[in-house]
Amino acid sequence: MTALVIAEHDNASIKGATLNAVTAAKAIGGDVHVLVAGHNAGAAAQAAAQIAGVSKVLHADSDAYAHGLAENVAALVESLAGNYSHILFPATASGKNIAPRVAAKLDVAQISDITKVDSPDTFERPIYAGNAIATVQSSDGVKVITVRTTGFDAAAATGGSAAVETVQGPAASGKSTFVGAEIAKNDRPELTAAKVVVSGGRALGSAEKFQEVMTPLADKLGAAIGASRAAVDAGYAPNDLQVGQTGKIVAPQLYIAAGISGAIQHLAGMKDSKVIVAINKDPEAPIFSVADYGLEADLFTAVPELVKAL
Repeated sequence: MTALVIAEHDNASIKGATLNAVTAAKAIGGDVHVLVAGHNAGAAAQAAAQIAGVSKVLHADSDAYAHGLAENVAALVESLAGNYSHILFPATASGKNIAPRVAAKLDVAQISDITKVDSPDTFERPIYAGNAIATVQSSDGVKVITVRTTGFDAAAATGGSAAVETVQGPAASGKSTFVGAEIAKNDRPELTAAKVVVSGGRALGSAEKFQEVMTPLADKLGAAIGASRAAVDAGYAPNDLQVGQTGKIVAPQLYIAAGISGAIQHLAGMKDSKVIVAINKDPEAPIFSVADYGLEADLFTAVPELVKAL
């Protein structure tokens, strides 16, 4: 029984989500291999070889994998699938793009967003916006799995000494081409990897107030900034800051929610945070039901006072 983890990387280094997927693969039992598919990605392959618990790294280097196009990477994974009992992807935008294609090509059911491994064929995953946990058992010969990264600790990035093996995949499918990317540059920590997240909600009232109130707090704490869907829909914050069921799933050491009522969809994206602090003037706000510390106060008064105290 051997599991294959599809690495997420930038051709130079391995992204943190891969480390969580490796932990899930180790929980299944058996050997853990990692696939690094990219272009001039030798450094990323060497970094993958250092991950604790990985016994082999498969390195596929080609122009076809330069930008992680799902059609090309899925064809590569399909060509390797016969050697593996489990194929795991981080449940990120990239993983969710490729995994369904692999499952369809292999004619198996995808097991999505697992948070726990009960046995090699049985897994737990949240449903109903995280209000219930489903236990899923699969009899498929190859199990295609996406891993909710907040459900597993990251494997150690160093300490391993896996062998790196070069593999060849099918030629580019030609079904899609990379046109360009608009990368938002941000000096703050990446939202899903940050140890501290401060999020604002609709109560902030405007994009100007969102920046005026939340930015100084984030600066003081060295935090990433998040937002509720209501705040994003109202135009107070950009789409990539949305935390929740239809946004990003986060589990930082500290999560501060200011002016967020706590709709079920938002709670699904942050309730696994280690410490949750809620600031809201409505004592009945659902956010207080998951908060470790709750402050019933006007955020326009409380947040500046908190910044001053820090």
